[in-house]
Amino acid sequence: MTFESILFYFFASLTIISTIMVISAKNPIHSVLFLILVFCNSAGLLMLLGVEFLGIIFIIVYVGAIAILFLFVVMMLNIKLVELNENTLRYLPIGSLIGLIFLFQMFIVLDKDLAPLSNVYTDITLYNWDKKIISFSNIQIIGQVIYTNYFYSFLVASMILLVSMIGAIVLTLHKQTNIKRQDIFKQTSRHFSRSIILKNTWPKK
Repeated sequence: MTFESILFYFFASLTIISTIMVISAKNPIHSVLFLILVFCNSAGLLMLLGVEFLGIIFIIVYVGAIAILFLFVVMMLNIKLVELNENTLRYLPIGSLIGLIFLFQMFIVLDKDLAPLSNVYTDITLYNWDKKIISFSNIQIIGQVIYTNYFYSFLVASMILLVSMIGAIVLTLHKQTNIKRQDIFKQTSRHFSRSIILKNTWPKK
């Protein structure tokens, strides 16, 4: 077994376990933390597949923005951390049925895609064009497209995420009146002659 296979089974097993913990955790904050772990393990799987850009996007967008936004929403709702007494095993039959239907649909869709091509294309000689072109990484190609053709869309999306993050921080911020705070405008707008006072500290003779 190669090192890449070990990493694949490691990330895949952690992803499955974290996914189960997301839907089975009774504490909503714990569910969000397990969801962040799912995103990190999925990013590791994408790195192993050679799509580095999608792996980095999973870390930056999903973990850095969406999961933190979920956590802010949970904090704003002020959900009491009470253990639920509801029996979750009653949802097991319908959940298993939906999972089996989903797996059956996946096998139907991927059946023809996973068929070997050697029986179909027998008289075609394949030519390796990779050695004739200049190779670029996925991050270079997608970054060039984003920052040239879709620059304004990328800028608008980043501004939306920034506004949503600031709004979540403002809504969850609790100010206390008994704490002395700095008045930045008053400090920066005063005159220089009134900001420094020279005092004689030498003792008088």
